[in-house]
Amino acid sequence: MNANINRADIFHTLRTEVVNWRAWAGRLLVMAFAALAGLTVVAFTWMTERAFGLFEQVQQRHMWWPLLWTPLCTAAIVWLMRRHVPGTAGSGIPQVMAALDGRVAVEQRGLFVSLKLTFSKMLLATWGLLAGLSLGREGPSVQIAAGIMHHARRWLPDKSQVSEHGLLMAGGAAGIAAAFNTPLGGVMFAIEELSRKPEQRSSGLLLAAIVLSGLMAVSIYGNATYFGVIRVENLSLGLLLPGLAVAVLSGLAGGLFARLLLVSLRGDSADRLSRWRRRAPVAFAAACGLAVALIGLASSGHTFGTGYAHSRAMLEGSNDTEPLYVILKFVATWLTAWSGVPGGIFAPTLSIGGALGNDVAQLFNYANAPTLIALGMAGFLAAVTQAPLTSFIIVMEMVDGHGLVLSLMATAMVASGVSRLLSVPLYSALAQLQLQRLPKDSL
Repeated sequence: MNANINRADIFHTLRTEVVNWRAWAGRLLVMAFAALAGLTVVAFTWMTERAFGLFEQVQQRHMWWPLLWTPLCTAAIVWLMRRHVPGTAGSGIPQVMAALDGRVAVEQRGLFVSLKLTFSKMLLATWGLLAGLSLGREGPSVQIAAGIMHHARRWLPDKSQVSEHGLLMAGGAAGIAAAFNTPLGGVMFAIEELSRKPEQRSSGLLLAAIVLSGLMAVSIYGNATYFGVIRVENLSLGLLLPGLAVAVLSGLAGGLFARLLLVSLRGDSADRLSRWRRRAPVAFAAACGLAVALIGLASSGHTFGTGYAHSRAMLEGSNDTEPLYVILKFVATWLTAWSGVPGGIFAPTLSIGGALGNDVAQLFNYANAPTLIALGMAGFLAAVTQAPLTSFIIVMEMVDGHGLVLSLMATAMVASGVSRLLSVPLYSALAQLQLQRLPKDSL
């Protein structure tokens, strides 16, 4: 009797699933928008690469040109952003986290994610790299993809199992997956940074959307890594001391960077520079742009842009990094973020961490420097974001150094723990700043 009832229930469920066209229409729509989000991030990647390539071409011909071009562009970007699209400021990750906050009403989410902000972010962040600023495209990719996925809610059938919260979470994670060409890293980013509550009935669909979006990058750029293959040779106890040094130094430097960024962007300090930023943000942005240009010239152009080319050259052993690179890139990235332009910190963070690992390798005369470079990338990124699992998975997928899995994980965990002694989690604190843009009576 019970067997017959269970069999009937199974057939009823199957029949309902097959004939429920609304459910299938919703699933297909989510997957279509996921693919569109991935392709949009791919287009954004192409735009930023071409923009920075053009900057490099001109800068190589006219060495002093950035002293005029970079501050002018920085001021113009901040003026346009503040006047027309203030929701595009900074990374983009805090905006998505703010949109996911339960205190934000449905009609207010457009302050943080929308198609207007998506396309504005693409243009302004691309302009920032055309100006030679030290910023990354990964944080912006989170807001860009989230804006695309969020738009899908208008087309979903009534009583869809996919919530607006789920679309935002999937879109933000899809941005990481497509930007880094790391689908697994996107899934972990959703769990570690964006997730607020379990999407029980649609979690499988949303994970599939994240992976599909990441595969859009693979289909166009191929299954290649950003930094190539790290040669892991003869791992032994000899890695213990330099590896620990990388983890601790990355934690200290990353925690300091996060704390400095928070104090600067909050803007509530009484120092002269913070008062100037509040009083004349466009002029302040121009000054930051000039400082970034001067640092770029002092580093022979190495601190301009994302830092990807510099990191890859280090891993290939074709670039001897000057000891001051870590400090110069650190300051250039901080000033770029402080200026208020739309742009992320993921790529510069990886570059700083990689250079720190390279410095430790030289200090300890460690033969396989790429190993410590990879550990530095994971450690510094984990320290800045305090998302150790996401950090080590992203670096593991990007460098294809699977023999380093345990070392990357340990470094990320130690660095994140050290960072917590110096700073609160960066993106959560920045998300709270974003929420201050809401009307006071809604909080």
